[in-house]
Amino acid sequence: MTGAPLIGGWIAHLAFWAILVIGIITNELGTKTAGVFEALWIAGYAGLPYLATYGGFFVTPYAAVLDVILALAVFGGDVRLT
Repeated sequence: MTGAPLIGGWIAHLAFWAILVIGIITNELGTKTAGVFEALWIAGYAGLPYLATYGGFFVTPYAAVLDVILALAVFGGDVRLT
């Protein structure tokens, strides 16, 4: 993967860890909930490439879906930009 998809993948992974840290710092996520999200991320990152020959292409969308769910859990469904 090169170009924009690669950058998008990095943004999805970095956003996941940033939102996870924000959730832990602000006490929006408990330690068990944060551990579950970490385990889901690790399972997808390590397991999806072995799913099929094309399974590695699902890692970035999987991380993006986890980002959305995590953002809804941390920010309560309302992400304010201003």
